[in-house]
Amino acid sequence: MRIALHQTRAAGLDALDRAAREAAARGARLLLTPELSLTGYALADPAGSAQQNDGPAAQAVSRIALRHGVAVGYGYPERGEDGAVHNTARLVGPDGEALANYRKTHLYGSYEAEHYTPGSHLVVQARLAGLTFGLLICYDVEFPEAVRAHALAGTDVLLVPTALMCPYDAVATTLVPARAVESQLYVAYANRVGREGEFDFAGRSCLAAPDGTVPARADGVSQALLVADADPAFLRASRERNPYLADRRPELYPA
Repeated sequence: MRIALHQTRAAGLDALDRAAREAAARGARLLLTPELSLTGYALADPAGSAQQNDGPAAQAVSRIALRHGVAVGYGYPERGEDGAVHNTARLVGPDGEALANYRKTHLYGSYEAEHYTPGSHLVVQARLAGLTFGLLICYDVEFPEAVRAHALAGTDVLLVPTALMCPYDAVATTLVPARAVESQLYVAYANRVGREGEFDFAGRSCLAAPDGTVPARADGVSQALLVADADPAFLRASRERNPYLADRRPELYPA
């Protein structure tokens, strides 16, 4: 399963369309873009940009996915049924059909706490090309419990649109590969890069494999479209060699 990760300063539908076109041309079947990629992260009024999960922006992304024949994972501010605003990641298939919609459950810092309502459902999954994909957003992946919950629920590839800021590069370089190993899954981590408003983003997007290797890694300053493979056979073999999930003793470490 070839996955493209878009590390970018840009936001919006035009940037997503260009990335989807390049991803498809390079053989990718799925494109992952950063956190809040439709609007940018540094919004003065996220509520003013928020749309429902089937709103005009969502419909436009579905048309992009269908036009290029590539699944798309992207971030946007969502207006919920009750009017609350969520920091959300959505996955649509290559046919433009909605597959999953996940609301960030672990909000980072005072900015997010002020503008967003946390989601209440941690494990959101979708099937695509014979694999189970899960969604988390940025800070979520820094909690081992969140990734382990996905692993126990059968997630094979964890999609993590992110807006990791400097100087926390170690999250991308150390923690994300560790999460992939300890929970025996692939982690696709797509970050913003450069400065936006008061925020300076760290880049270093990557695909981390279940053996701790990193088949694709961007630097901390450049825009890039990374392309790498999540191999189901390699994942099965790694899980056989590293039976962390089967060897757990949860009776010794209850919640």
